[in-house]
Amino acid sequence: MKRPLPILTSDKEAEDFIDNTDLTQYDLSALNPIRFEFQPKERSITMRLSEPLLEAIKEEAIRSGLPYQRFIRQALENAVHHKN
Repeated sequence: MKRPLPILTSDKEAEDFIDNTDLTQYDLSALNPIRFEFQPKERSITMRLSEPLLEAIKEEAIRSGLPYQRFIRQALENAVHHKN
């Protein structure tokens, strides 16, 4: 059985843990990938949505832990990048 990840209280602790630990010993199933936004946002768009759709988007964004505009942007990126 794999061990749970320890609680790390500083960046230094986390860096040391990653550098010196065999992560295959730990259960990583509860981790969620995080995508960082590095590209500047030069353009803006205006989009008309129904109130129920916007509220559903905002609720899903809250569940995902994202601001709703970033959630929409990621949904659009996923739609474009996963077109296979």
